[in-house]
Amino acid sequence: MPATPPKATYRVQVRPGFDLDATAGILDYLNDLGVSHLYTAPLLTATPGSQHGYDVVDHREVNPELGGEAARQRLLRALRDKQLGLVVDIVPNHAGIAVAPANPAWWDVLRRGRDSSYADWFDIDWDRGRLLLPVLADDPAALDDLKLVDGELRYHEHRFPVADGTGDGDARAVHDRQHYELVSWRRGDAELTYRRFFAIATLAGLRVEDPAVFAATHELILRWAAAGEVDGIRVDHPDGLRDPAGYLARLREAAPDAWLVVEKILEYGEELPDWPVDGTTGYDALAMVGGLFIDIDAEGDFTVLDTHLNGKQISWEDLTHSTKMAAATRLLAAELTRLAALAPEVPTEQARAALAELAAAFDVYRGYPPDGARHLAAARSEAGRRRPDLARALDAVTRRLRDPEDELGQRFPQLTGAVMAKGVEDTAFYRWTRFVALNEVGDNPTRFGVPPAEFHRFATAQQVRWPASMTTLSTHDTKRSEDIRARLAVLSELPGRWAEQVKTWMEYAPLPDPAFAHLLWQTAVGAWPIERERLHAYVEKAAREAAASTSWADPDPAFEQALHDVVDRMYDDPSLHDELTELAAAITPAGWCNSLGQKLIQLTMPGVPDTYQGTELWDNSLVDPDNRRPVDFDVRREMLARLDGGWRPPVDTDGAAKLLVVSRTLRLRRAHPELFTTYRPVAAHGPVSRHVVAFDRGGAITVATRLPLGLARAGGWCDTALSLPVHEVKDLFTGRVYSGGETPLDNLLADYPVALLAPLTAAEEAAS
Repeated sequence: MPATPPKATYRVQVRPGFDLDATAGILDYLNDLGVSHLYTAPLLTATPGSQHGYDVVDHREVNPELGGEAARQRLLRALRDKQLGLVVDIVPNHAGIAVAPANPAWWDVLRRGRDSSYADWFDIDWDRGRLLLPVLADDPAALDDLKLVDGELRYHEHRFPVADGTGDGDARAVHDRQHYELVSWRRGDAELTYRRFFAIATLAGLRVEDPAVFAATHELILRWAAAGEVDGIRVDHPDGLRDPAGYLARLREAAPDAWLVVEKILEYGEELPDWPVDGTTGYDALAMVGGLFIDIDAEGDFTVLDTHLNGKQISWEDLTHSTKMAAATRLLAAELTRLAALAPEVPTEQARAALAELAAAFDVYRGYPPDGARHLAAARSEAGRRRPDLARALDAVTRRLRDPEDELGQRFPQLTGAVMAKGVEDTAFYRWTRFVALNEVGDNPTRFGVPPAEFHRFATAQQVRWPASMTTLSTHDTKRSEDIRARLAVLSELPGRWAEQVKTWMEYAPLPDPAFAHLLWQTAVGAWPIERERLHAYVEKAAREAAASTSWADPDPAFEQALHDVVDRMYDDPSLHDELTELAAAITPAGWCNSLGQKLIQLTMPGVPDTYQGTELWDNSLVDPDNRRPVDFDVRREMLARLDGGWRPPVDTDGAAKLLVVSRTLRLRRAHPELFTTYRPVAAHGPVSRHVVAFDRGGAITVATRLPLGLARAGGWCDTALSLPVHEVKDLFTGRVYSGGETPLDNLLADYPVALLAPLTAAEEAAS
């Protein structure tokens, strides 16, 4: 662990249009909010026009579209002026190649082939012939559009280099002499000769396991860290690396004082490997915190509803096996072919089938010591159950996979992570729609809610093992924002009303895919009111990701038109619009209660809390690019100034109550970290004690309401009370002082559904 990990971070999607100078312009607000560190999207040069930065094309310089090195220096001066630190996002697994001339290393590989000094940078299977580039239209005559211009090959907007001595003749003849071959985009998934990030052909895998490649691609970031200009590093997608443990050991050695967190998605019950890092980027915490606000007792009702809507009960296990097999054998077919070639002792088709079955049966993204052998054994058992005819092939490849020195054993885990991500996170999450608040990165849709006792066990373990791990509720990768999920959680307290309403809507505005229709209506209620064009964009992306009734590769115009027609009816049909508005309005207050509760818990539980840009107010963002929309920081700055002037807003005012919770909590953590050094559950006593979650972090006490509709049906807090310390404490949100002992919750939570209690002096400092 670094000597001083961040107290709290604030994630900013630095991008063209909101560059480093614009980011410097909000540091006064971030400082007033209470964070200790700015946490940015990747800063290195990315594909021209990139809105996210995860497609780095040049590791040697700051992205000029963000303002370049000069703007970075201005940002550093502004950070020092505000005494704020910096956490940067890095992308070791892949590089952007969509615009070949923008990536000098890739351009040189295309020009020189195996003789390029960069040939070892990229994970290319040169033994299979020329490097295939899937950029052509799906037309046998596509190469007729190829042109030779200024010594380069041009295909529409794409440019490619010409190897020395090969430029004579027409474009087709020149093309045939290159180290690369332009092929149809449809051949990409099945035939590519380079490893990709998942199934994205424009992101080529990097071989950072090679020390020379590591050094070249990390030199600038590590120079910043050595100079004290970077305090923390967020590592994108470590599961994609050939040797994550070795990579992280090298990174830690090169940046010994950096706060280091990894985007490792842990399945339920899975432990983070004993890597030299400070923790994850917080998806494990997201699942635990969100689950607290879902009524476990409603699981049966939602299963019955899902079965009724679909006309059958859908097995999550069978569905995910199917979607993972499709990912392995279609989207990632090129990677599967490469692996099968490493097992020549097994007939090729049997090797492919066995490896695909094992990947589909893997119950985590990737196996790591010491649990990797257990996951592999479980996958072998399940694969054998499903395909007993492959017993010999399964045994043969499993023996190879057990050997950590075997190339097949080293590459196979890169496939399992991609299969899980594409098959489950990016497909099954859009098909299995029983209750979509659970269909989130790091969560498990079959785990319907989290009892408080389970959360306390998780938090206690985090305090012991990973006290500096990041916690979060929203990121640029979440499917729905924290506030949408908090509102959807209210439906778990109204299963009967929801079932009746959604059946009516689906009959009134039918869609020939009931599972997706259920996702659509849940999403609409969770995000309502939402701009029409945003909902149209979301449902089209979601339906194509589901790949059930339409897809990215083969869009179905008729289905997509029907889908857009349903969305338009939500806005244009008066009765439908009124019903949707009425239900959304009915569950919104309880949704706000859940939002404040989960936010306070996330900000105060063990770990380093991150706030995703804009989510300090109510936020109804959907999956990217919707969650990368511009944030109005002027509104937030003005609202925070009003709060600092003494205004105490009601819960239902444009998110000001959430801003109050976020700012007071972050300020307390920053000013008094000594109040957040331990973890102890605080028990409530009384007839409705199940509706409160409370814990003591070593002086700061968190109190949050859960299942607010059930609480209201029970008549409120009645005689339920919380045992507080004997000394006086102050609630940072209301300013009320409590003398300790048994404190009635109807008093403590009279104004807000949450409370943060601290010793008087500390509370007063945080409020100022």
